[in-house]
Order: sequence, then structure tokens, then C-alpha cells
Amino acid sequence: MPVSSGGSPLSGPFRNTGQNHCVMLGPWITCTIDGWPSPCRGEFSAMIAIRETKSGWTFASSSTVCFLLSLILFGFSNFAHAQNAPVTGSAGYVYRLDSGDKVQVTVYGEPDLSGPYDVDGSGFIRLPLVGQIQAAGLTLKEFEAAAEAKLSVKYLVNPKVSAEVTNYRPFSILGEVNKPGEYPYEDGMTALNAVALGGGFTYRADQDDVYVRRKGSAIEEKMPANEKTLVFPGDTVRVDERIF
Repeated sequence: MPVSSGGSPLSGPFRNTGQNHCVMLGPWITCTIDGWPSPCRGEFSAMIAIRETKSGWTFASSSTVCFLLSLILFGFSNFAHAQNAPVTGSAGYVYRLDSGDKVQVTVYGEPDLSGPYDVDGSGFIRLPLVGQIQAAGLTLKEFEAAAEAKLSVKYLVNPKVSAEVTNYRPFSILGEVNKPGEYPYEDGMTALNAVALGGGFTYRADQDDVYVRRKGSAIEEKMPANEKTLVFPGDTVRVDERIF
């Protein structure tokens, strides 16, 4: 059957010698192989699938070539999709200060006011001169703005403040791990890291999923127990028992 482009025969000495039907759509050749459509890149497939005979150019083993190319394209497509899969639980997350965080506060030009400060149990950071500043629930930028506003009222002209979290509040892991409890948070922690800190899964554990409750939320979210699931400071991670 002739190879066609948009339903019209192609110009040039190309013909199909097998039972397959190939149609060129732009840069792609689509071959129907025993009823299975298979996309092949025109330039690439032509280099492999076309050979010269005395009577002209013919497709050499076009069914095999198109089928193998389809498998390759399918495999690379799935691999690329897996590599670019989004990190679970990270969408829209904005870190907010809370009790248990340690923050390095720098007031430019004022070393006596700069230093490490804890967010206390009431959610405040206490700075010299100005006293307590609400920190819990604020982003670092919001806290910096609040500190600058306090300092500019009576003490400094146009103060500049920067803040950085040096120690995050802990997270908790519960359920089917060997050492459940509260652990120090490490930057970039995943569900697998959390389980490892908790002593690993018990023999009864469901090792496929974990349940994560974010700080300040009453809702548990079921997430994959893998390196794509992020754990944040203050989170509670629960490992359920598997169903036999």
C-alpha cells in the first residue's frame, strides 16, 4: 500500500512492501501494524526503515521498526513524566513562624539588637528596647516588617531588619514506626526521612502511604510514603497498619 501524506501519495520513490499502511502527518509517519497504530518520527524512521533495491526504495521490516520505535517513545515519555512529577504536598506552601522556631534577627548597624531569638510558647519574639513582637503565624518577610515598624517608632530612623530561621520547630511521627515521638526537623525532609528518624516501619506497617496533618490543620492527608512527599516543621506524620 502506498505511503501517503494527508491522504495524498508522497512524491519520490517510496512504497510500502508489507501488509502495513503508513501515513505521513507532518514530520510523523503513523504505521498501522496488524491493527495497532504506531507513531514513528519520519526523519528517524526513514534512516532505519528505508533501504534501496533495484526497483527503488522500500521499507525494510517497517512493522518491526515502527513497533520498536513506538516502545522506545512510550518508554521515554513515561520516564520524562516520572522525572518531572510534582513534589507531593508542596503546592502553595508558605512557611510561617511558630513556637519552637529559633530565628537569627539582624538589625543593620545595631549589633546590640542583633542575635538569635526563640519564638516563645505564646508566639512572640522579645527584642531589646521594643519588647515582644508577634511572630507566630507570620512569614519571615512579615516579621521583618513588624520589627522595623516597632523600631522606627521611638528608637531608630529607617531601620533595616533581616530574619532567618536557624532551627525549625520539631515534627512528630506516630503509628507503625519503631520509635514514635517528636524529632528535630531537618531542611528538605521527606516522608522516608521521617520514617527513618522514627526507627523505620514495624512489620505491621502500611509502607505505601502515610497520613500527614499540617501544623494548624485538623485534617489528615493521605500521601505516598516516598521521597516526593515533603514533611514540614510542626507536621504530624502517622503510619497506619496495613490491611492483611
